[in-house]
Amino acid sequence: MKVYFDTNVLVAGMLRNHPHYAPAEAMLRRVVRGEVEGCISTHGLAELYAVLTRLPVTPAVYPTEASQMIQRNVLPRFEMVPLSGREYKEAIAVCASAGWAGGRIYDVLHLAAARRAGCDELCTFNVRHFRELGSDWVNEIRLP
Repeated sequence: MKVYFDTNVLVAGMLRNHPHYAPAEAMLRRVVRGEVEGCISTHGLAELYAVLTRLPVTPAVYPTEASQMIQRNVLPRFEMVPLSGREYKEAIAVCASAGWAGGRIYDVLHLAAARRAGCDELCTFNVRHFRELGSDWVNEIRLP
C-alpha cells in the first residue's frame, strides 16, 4: 500500500514531546518495516523543514537538527513526488474557483502529489479539512 504523508504526521512522528507522537511514530515505523510505501511531495519536504525549525517547542529544533532528522527519517525511506508547473497552476485555479484563500493551497498541492504518485491513502491529522478539499478522496484520507 502506498501512503502519502501530510507534513503534520511527519512532524509529530519525529518529536517525542508532540501530543500526536505515538500514532504518528507508529505510522512511520510501518514505513521503516516496509509495510507501507511512504510518499511526500518535494514541496512537503521543504514545508517539513520550515515547520520543524519554527515550531514553538522547547527545546527548539535548530536548522542542523532538522536537516539531520529529515536525512535520517525521510530521505532514505520516502518517495519524493515532484509537481509540475502545470499542477501548481491547476492548484491555484482550483483554490480561486472555490474561494479558498491562504494556506489551503498547500494542502491542495499535497493532494495533487498523492494523486500523481498513485497513493492509496493520505495520512493526516487534519482529516476533515483534507476531505473538504478533496471530495473525490473522502475515503482515502485517514488518521495515522
